[in-house]
Parts: sequence; structure tokens; C-alpha cells
Amino acid sequence: MGVDRAYVSSLELGQRNPTIITLWHASLALGVELPKLLEPTSEED
Repeated sequence: MGVDRAYVSSLELGQRNPTIITLWHASLALGVELPKLLEPTSEED
């Protein structure tokens, strides 16, 4: 993604909010379309 691992960790923990550019890079890195990253998910496991 081109960002520091600590930044990614803080995103995963909900401590930071990503920019649209960061979301775009994440979608490319994960191989999914950007809108898919923004879809709500179920909290149920």
C-alpha cells in the first residue's frame, strides 16, 4: 500500500481514519473494487 505498518495497524484498530487515496491503495493491494471496501459488514461471527 505504500504506507507504514503502524499506520495500517492504527486503521485496523479504528484509531485513525483513512483518506480516499489510502482506501484506493488498499483496494488495489487486496484486489477488490473500492466500493466493496465501503460496504457495511455484519458484526456477527
